[in-house]
Amino acid sequence: MAEKKVSLPAKLINGGVAGLVGVTCVFPIDLAKTRLQNQQGVQVYKGMLDCLAKTVRSEGYFGCYRGAAVNLTLVTPEKAIKLAANDVFRQKLSKDGHLPLWGEVLAGCGAGTCQVVVTTPMEMLKIQLQDAGRLAAQRPVQTPAQAAAPGPVPSLVAPPPARRNPPPRSSATSITVELLKTRGLAGLYRGAGATLMRDVPFSMIYFPLFANLNSLGRESVPGRGDVHARAPFWQSFLAGCSAGSVAAVAVTPLDVIKTRLQTLQKGEGEDTYRGIVDCTRRIMTREGPSAFLKGATCRALVIAPLFGIAQGVYFLGVGEAALGLLG
Repeated sequence: MAEKKVSLPAKLINGGVAGLVGVTCVFPIDLAKTRLQNQQGVQVYKGMLDCLAKTVRSEGYFGCYRGAAVNLTLVTPEKAIKLAANDVFRQKLSKDGHLPLWGEVLAGCGAGTCQVVVTTPMEMLKIQLQDAGRLAAQRPVQTPAQAAAPGPVPSLVAPPPARRNPPPRSSATSITVELLKTRGLAGLYRGAGATLMRDVPFSMIYFPLFANLNSLGRESVPGRGDVHARAPFWQSFLAGCSAGSVAAVAVTPLDVIKTRLQTLQKGEGEDTYRGIVDCTRRIMTREGPSAFLKGATCRALVIAPLFGIAQGVYFLGVGEAALGLLG
């Protein structure tokens, strides 16, 4: 069976569905990634599992989904822009139905550039909400002795055990309003350069790598040039997971820089940065090269299922089925 041609509207529906399902499945790991990348001095979390366990204990199960509403709201337009842009660029760069490797790379570059319009404010808001619990965990807890000291009359009853105050419940709306008031529209696009620096290389690696992995072992359809037989589900799924993992790990250092630049609230003794170069220099000087790979495992575990799910949605033809029902 030949590789099926998917219309642009169907691609947009597939991308939106894949984004919503994928974000819901892997968001807790993404939250752990953000908190691990932001750790500088005080090591609140020892790793991904420790971070998730402490988050559930202090903030409840739904604490692992802080910031998910922003992602779920904006992931559909983000995927729509990325897929539409990649589709347009691939068509423009194709000659006689053939797209060379350099064309695949340029198409991915264009798609990564266009999606930054939505990605930057989405991640800006998401990071503030995700990191609130880590900042709260760093605040010193008042001991029973400190709690009893200011009182005029000493109590004969043992004071209750100290409890940590719950993390402040900021909302995406309040953060957006505050940023627009104090910094204007540019406040929502803080770290846009770093986001671009991460997403463009990611797309340049992912799209060509997936296309080549997905075509391995498939023969060209007779009389149809470069059109290949359709890959089986397991091949598309594994190709999406593999290409996503490789691209995610490759750009992790850039993701660390982006996360640090977009985090507005800093813990005690943590650095603030003036830009990409200053952030890179300070991380290298104070934390060493290994700091640029913080959250790499989490990032791979987030991205691989996202793109595996995306390929599953495409394979099942969710977009085409939805358009069929609407038609």
